[in-house]
Amino acid sequence: MKKYLHLIRNSPLFSGMTDNEILSILDCMNGTVKRYQKDAVILRSGDIVHNVGIVLSGNVHIVKEDFWENDNILTCLGSGQIFAEAYACLGTERLEINVIAKERTDVLFINVNKIMNVCTSACEFHSVLIRNLLWSLAEKNLVLTKRIEHTSKRSIREKLLSYLSEQSKKARSPEFEIPFNRQQLADYLSVDRSAMSNELSKLRNEGLIDFEKNKFKLNELSA
Repeated sequence: MKKYLHLIRNSPLFSGMTDNEILSILDCMNGTVKRYQKDAVILRSGDIVHNVGIVLSGNVHIVKEDFWENDNILTCLGSGQIFAEAYACLGTERLEINVIAKERTDVLFINVNKIMNVCTSACEFHSVLIRNLLWSLAEKNLVLTKRIEHTSKRSIREKLLSYLSEQSKKARSPEFEIPFNRQQLADYLSVDRSAMSNELSKLRNEGLIDFEKNKFKLNELSA
């Protein structure tokens, strides 16, 4: 586990812990690391899970599939971020999402019951781990709320501007990169790709934005 320590410490789940504390609690909880190749299914809809997944390296998409197998990207997660925590905490609800590796990805799994049930060997910092898990759940709720805010807009133009504006604020710069390609962005915003691409071109022609692949720049309009 030591070879992954530089990646594990990036996770907010272990915020406030020393390296020795992290190694101690992972040993206590029998944390395991698995590697997935690009497009591999990490977790599948219908599964019942008891483990929290932590992305150590790579990138994963949380995807919801409809009856006709159309994918709807809920969010994109990178190094340090966690997934399946809500389902793991419940322990009885079947997954309604797929977790897909979008590149070669290493994931650390920890049984949530070992997090929630304090043991004598980890009592000094176990409460920190529980606090961090609750913080992560709250943050995830905000992320999903933001997506609802974008997708609830009436037009594709409004959805794009809402999402791009939020990404600019997140980067604290008018220039930023988004974690999606065109199809993934269309899925995330629940719009048709061709119609979205046409709208992006219109926004660029109007001088509102510039872009190259997943790099965007928002422009201020002159008086």
